[in-house]
Amino acid sequence: MRIDIAGFTRGTRALDHHAVLDFCSRMDALGYNGIWFNEFHFQQPPDPYPSTLLLAASIFARTRRIRVGTSIVVLPLYHPLLLAEQIAQLHWQSGGRFDLGIGRGTHPSTLAVLGIPPESTRDRFEQSFVLMKSAWHRPTLVSEGSAWPSSSAPVGPLLPDGERIPVYAAGSTAETIEFAVSRDLPLLLSLEPPEQRQLSVYDEIAGNRSGRYPADFSISRYVTIAPTRAEALATVDAVLPRLYERRKRYAIAQNRPLDTIKPIDRDFFLSRQMVAGSPEDCVEQLTSLRDQTGIESVRLIFNCNGEVPEPQADAMATLFGQEALGALQSLSPSTPSTEVH
Repeated sequence: MRIDIAGFTRGTRALDHHAVLDFCSRMDALGYNGIWFNEFHFQQPPDPYPSTLLLAASIFARTRRIRVGTSIVVLPLYHPLLLAEQIAQLHWQSGGRFDLGIGRGTHPSTLAVLGIPPESTRDRFEQSFVLMKSAWHRPTLVSEGSAWPSSSAPVGPLLPDGERIPVYAAGSTAETIEFAVSRDLPLLLSLEPPEQRQLSVYDEIAGNRSGRYPADFSISRYVTIAPTRAEALATVDAVLPRLYERRKRYAIAQNRPLDTIKPIDRDFFLSRQMVAGSPEDCVEQLTSLRDQTGIESVRLIFNCNGEVPEPQADAMATLFGQEALGALQSLSPSTPSTEVH
């Protein structure tokens, strides 16, 4: 299995930049495969890392093996040829350790600040990907009628012949998932809401009835690990009210009615969103998730997206790396179940 970390630095300025780089360096040494960062612009209070690309560059300078991913780069916000060049540079600087997660992004305040009409984001997202990928491999012009001004000089190829940058797509709408399927892009599956919302749409579009998914999809789980299961569950119970309040805050920010945000059902949370227990429990739960879904890549969120203090999340990531990581990474690829779905 590929075991990554996500959510670190989310929702906090409690750590200075050196502490963030030290964390990434230690996770690299422990053997984690990758670490993913989210893109949020113009937040109040300001997010410490609105640019995932700048953050990735600094991490690559301090590490030698671990991959860095974006979950996501919001394509409609950027000129695709400039973005293609920046990502090609990161690919080269890192020795091929960069994973590009892309999405459409619909946060109203970000679009309002930049003067981007919400109804234009679909075209900007799809056109941006096509132009960016083209510029990596061949001379590319922005044509008349594009979401961006037409260009009179081509850009590309930006990558040496035969090199590829891994690209993942995030989204829950039928349009985005159909776009991903048509271009053979693996999905970055969400955690809030649980990934079944995306997988149901994928099943319909791809005609999938097996209950299993491509191995290179990336699934996500909150993780609470402790020496004993009882200790881990006590932490879960402490964080559930904070997660509920966090969901309400995001609903307000996105102009969604609060009556759509229900209190968190503990049993559902433990079965669909959280891995919790001793190192042995965590290995068992993640192995079961892999066997059920066929997905070989998982992003682990130790800080519950900012609701667990970073020192505590750091300690859990370290314990997981020392006591559980190796067992999961050594698993043989999963094979389809003989069960009839």
